[in-house]
Amino acid sequence: MTSRKPDEQLARNSRLRLVRPRPLSTARRAVTTRRTRPAPRPPEGTPPPTELARQARAVLDDAVRVARWAAVERHPDATPAQERAAAALGLTPEQVRAGWDRARLAGLVELHDGTARPGWRLRAWDRDDSAVLRGWVALFDAWSLVHPAPADVAPAAVAEVVEAVPQVLSLLQLSAGPVPVPSLLDLLQQRVAELREERCEVPTGPAAGAAPREHVPEPLPGPDSLARLLDWALEGLAAVGALTLGEGQATLTPLGNWAVWVKLEQICVAAQSPAGHIEQSAEDMLRACARLTPGPARAEYRAWLAARPVGSAVTELLDVARGEDALLRGLAFEALRVVGAAAEGEVRTAAQEVSLRPYALLWLAEYEGADPDDAPDVLTREEATWLWVDTAAAVADHGEASLLVRHLESAVQGTVPALLDEVRAVGHPRTVQVLVALAAAHPDPALAKAMRRAAFQVHTGGA
Repeated sequence: MTSRKPDEQLARNSRLRLVRPRPLSTARRAVTTRRTRPAPRPPEGTPPPTELARQARAVLDDAVRVARWAAVERHPDATPAQERAAAALGLTPEQVRAGWDRARLAGLVELHDGTARPGWRLRAWDRDDSAVLRGWVALFDAWSLVHPAPADVAPAAVAEVVEAVPQVLSLLQLSAGPVPVPSLLDLLQQRVAELREERCEVPTGPAAGAAPREHVPEPLPGPDSLARLLDWALEGLAAVGALTLGEGQATLTPLGNWAVWVKLEQICVAAQSPAGHIEQSAEDMLRACARLTPGPARAEYRAWLAARPVGSAVTELLDVARGEDALLRGLAFEALRVVGAAAEGEVRTAAQEVSLRPYALLWLAEYEGADPDDAPDVLTREEATWLWVDTAAAVADHGEASLLVRHLESAVQGTVPALLDEVRAVGHPRTVQVLVALAAAHPDPALAKAMRRAAFQVHTGGA
């Protein structure tokens, strides 16, 4: 009687078939599947998202038209292109330039090697209200770039006013109606003075090192300069549709009121987090977010990112992703999804590293407009298997045994023998530990035996 090869025997055993395969995208959710909690509700009187999105589309109408034209013409920055766009769209060249700037700030169009390409928000503009609102919020965040500051005011003073504007917006939001400009000016002057005082605090004692030099604060901008800068800020916010200006007063629009509420909610959620991680390192912040559901975690990422320069934040997140903790690697790329376009260059570079490549490729696919459930199609079979092992390592380290068993069903291979063959081939450094953990967690004796055998073969260098 002839004997069958071991792998053929395994393949014929129906108990070793993965009979309920699921998309690879479930692997990314395996570790972060946690109990959900209700989302906070906006203030009473806030229009529904459909109405807010309609208003945002109206604000960005010219930007969308210019972005669609530029994505076809591919030469948005050349003066002749502006003139052609103006003629084609019935706009002035100045309106085309303004629309182009807004389109870039809102993420409607992107430049790749000098060529315009539609952003994912532009592709989803007519069907996805959340994409529209995210695009408008990106423009709202960049209000100081939309309306040029007075040229004869010191840049430091301009920066202080930009830093103080959130308090002005908070007063407008709490007032729920028109606020006289003199009241806003009093608040602005008070906040700028506080910022100056905070920056003048000099550490003393052994931790400060050498004796600090006496710091003499610069004088505050004069009342006239500060009033001009307040007018500039209000005009810039009005230009992006966040408020309206009347005779000596300002009022938040429904869009502006909603946006300020969103920002305040993000800050409150972060302040209430167990680790208070807005001021902590990326690693500590991600560990704290591992205990949150995906929605609040994204709010935490936004708050953490808002507190530091985007370039250094991206570098810090990628440094964490290069570490040994697979859970933090996945969460780091979730945080980078919140960063968006500013992280593209660093993520493309990271795609050259074996340990980061699957995560980077998925990030880039989604950034370029792919549906998150379809993004795994960009991975080769080997990359998908590597990601499966990495996610299994995260589950083994931080999840429950039941999650690890369910993760087995997300493998792209149809049978356990095929999975084991490819897992052994990819050479993930955690392969042995993952196989041993699967063998210990799985209730099926035959499957557990196959896992232990494969772990032994990898450990001893066998085939």
